[in-house]
Amino acid sequence: MTITPARGQYRQVADIIRAEIERGTYPRGGTLPTEHDLAQRFGVSRQTINRALAILQAEGLVRIERPRRTRVHELPPILRDAARRHSRAHRERGGSRGALATELAELGYELTSENTVSRGRAPGRVAEILGVDPDAVSVVIRDRRMRANGVPIQIVTSYIPLDIAAGTPIEQEDPGVGGISSRLADLGHAQVEIEERIRVRPPTSDEARFLRMTEDQRVYEITHIGWTAENRAVKVSLYVMPTHQWDLRYRYPID
Repeated sequence: MTITPARGQYRQVADIIRAEIERGTYPRGGTLPTEHDLAQRFGVSRQTINRALAILQAEGLVRIERPRRTRVHELPPILRDAARRHSRAHRERGGSRGALATELAELGYELTSENTVSRGRAPGRVAEILGVDPDAVSVVIRDRRMRANGVPIQIVTSYIPLDIAAGTPIEQEDPGVGGISSRLADLGHAQVEIEERIRVRPPTSDEARFLRMTEDQRVYEITHIGWTAENRAVKVSLYVMPTHQWDLRYRYPID
């Protein structure tokens, strides 16, 4: 493909490199040629190459590292199939500790997670959903920072009412096969309806550091709510997920 003046040169360069990454010319986890070499290849200035790489970085295809190295993002987008992932059979398959563990195992990825579990106060909007006092220690908080093959992919903070979770496996770092959703079911609080509220926003500084993101990139913030047959919200999980790392799919029956 020839670079022409009819369209922004940096956009044309970005298009070519993007296509080459998708074809595997530059494999996942590998590095691109230097800016100098790319400028010579395309017959453009290094400033043009820099602008092209900035586009690809904003898309999450590459990550600019020091010193002057550009790495192709290690993982392609992961499918998050909301309808499938909330069945008990799916989240417990093969002894998995939850839906994500099952999904990553199917892709051949290893899940690692830094978990903290504590009792505390729910943020205002979470407290309102759960029907708990925002000024009292009224929830068990499970914070998880999760990686696939060592690559950070999401941050999840779950809030479960203390009157349900106190003294149960939900307060343990490893709640067992199927994760906290299966433990809620064991305790008589099976979720029969799931609600998810999604918005897109920039990452906070802390989120960006863990997820290896820039201020030009965006995250999905998913407020995930589990409702029982008695119409009680028994779990609120706040997901923070890089938009470039996840494809979201929702399929459900209609009347």
